[in-house]
Amino acid sequence: MVRDVEMRLSDGTVLRSDHYLPPGGGPAPALLVRQPYGKDIATTVVYAHPVWFARHGYVVVVQDVRGRGASEGEFYPFATEEQDGHETLDWLARRPECNGRIGMYGFSYQGVTQLLAAARGHPALRCIAPWMTAGDLYRGWFYQGGLLRLASTVGWATQMLRGDAHRLGLPEAARALDAAWTSPTTHAQAAPFAGIPHLTAPGLPGYYADWVAHDQPGPYWERQDISTRWDAVQVPALHLVGWYDLYLHGGIQLFEQMALHAGRAREAQYLVAGPWVHIPWGPYIGEADLGPGALLDTDGLLLRWFDHWLKDAGTFAEEPRARVFALGENRWHALDAWPGAGSGEPLRWHLRSGGRANGLRGDGWLSPEPPTSDEPRDTFVHDPDVPVVAPGGPTAAQGCFNQARLEQGNNVLVYTSPPLETRIHVCGTPAAVVFLQSSLDHCDLVVKLLRVLPDGRAFPFSMGGARSSALFKDPPHQANAPHAWTLDLEATSCVLSPGDRLRVEVASSAFPLFDRNPGSGIPSRMATPRDWLRARQQVLHGPGHLSRIELPLLASPPRTCPTP
Repeated sequence: MVRDVEMRLSDGTVLRSDHYLPPGGGPAPALLVRQPYGKDIATTVVYAHPVWFARHGYVVVVQDVRGRGASEGEFYPFATEEQDGHETLDWLARRPECNGRIGMYGFSYQGVTQLLAAARGHPALRCIAPWMTAGDLYRGWFYQGGLLRLASTVGWATQMLRGDAHRLGLPEAARALDAAWTSPTTHAQAAPFAGIPHLTAPGLPGYYADWVAHDQPGPYWERQDISTRWDAVQVPALHLVGWYDLYLHGGIQLFEQMALHAGRAREAQYLVAGPWVHIPWGPYIGEADLGPGALLDTDGLLLRWFDHWLKDAGTFAEEPRARVFALGENRWHALDAWPGAGSGEPLRWHLRSGGRANGLRGDGWLSPEPPTSDEPRDTFVHDPDVPVVAPGGPTAAQGCFNQARLEQGNNVLVYTSPPLETRIHVCGTPAAVVFLQSSLDHCDLVVKLLRVLPDGRAFPFSMGGARSSALFKDPPHQANAPHAWTLDLEATSCVLSPGDRLRVEVASSAFPLFDRNPGSGIPSRMATPRDWLRARQQVLHGPGHLSRIELPLLASPPRTCPTP
């Protein structure tokens, strides 16, 4: 191992990396990781230590990005990773220990560094493995349907700015951030959250303020990602997503777009979709134990990937295009293609009630048959002061959590099917169409799909939400008029067995996973409790207002495959 190897960028900034060399000497293919968390961590929170990959014949280079760890410069997330990554590839390809073939790996931020480095088309970069990440930072990382992913944004900003404060010699800011780091998600309760003191202290970089201020897609985000140029990345890519990961939508979108636009590499895009949260990857997901099948050998999978593309070993030749873990059944399935738009006629379940679908005591039900006459509307009150909490509770924890306790509240509408008589495998991206009439011009809608076990426990397997200002542009959303909210929920693969029931929850918040809508038209980042307005929300269901969910089903039975 060689520590602190220096590389000077074209602007004079020095980046430093640790190099792990294979036994035997001589030039070898290289694996590059570029990350902001300290090269000595070496991504070992989820991957084998680089020495393991080095023992298998690779030069492994772990580099601190600009302004982090041992590298010089100022850190602003994502902003310089394209140019810095391209120059790093050029430098590494010419080093004597590298044989001119390079692969990149890493998850989360390290996934973005791969995509941006690949966007310049360096000939030495032969393949990448961007796991649990996004190519569209606005829609796949920070926002969903115009809703800010508040808890994760505040938590990640606290983590990154904490390092910045220590590096910049700001003792007061560092102390405040150190204290906040012990409970980062609790600070999402602050209002207004644009001015959280420990994230906006004098002298700190301003990226947190920029993230929450740029609440619409546009040039700010597009300069930092590949969302307007998917075709710029034309290398084979092994994508990995988790059904309960924060960036699930971003990861699925990335795979789908590269499978369409990656030029000569379109047929070399592979997807592994497992049941995991962001960290760690294993069978214990919230309150659920998903069994030994969830213990995927990610290191062995990655080694086969790199051996195939960097050593011409053919070790990925028989791999299915998509390998998907089915929740509920807890087994892996091999698919020839990932289901997408137009992959088959969806299964529709309609939201029905006698006008009181509030909570578990209500009369909401799901029916495959649409209503033949107008049914009474279901009404609930959204109060920003007492929002419906996220599936993982007040901390917005990731994972599989029983929602039955949450469903006791009258501010959640609950629609449940009868016990199923046949097996249903939902696989793909579900959609919801909800006809909602609000007493306010500004409101949110959140929809969850749940698998209800015979014992009454209710576990979510897909979720989505949107803000009226993002969904309705021309004309804008208006109070006291019904609007058809059409939402794409998060992708999933979930088997509901005979005896299980399907459930849909409808609410106007999932706090602090998403920021709460004040209802007054004031941007949520600037709103204080004085700006919060309560909304009367009504869900309509009748022949002219077919509120429903649409479930994508596999067109043919999948092939069961062992844990990879």
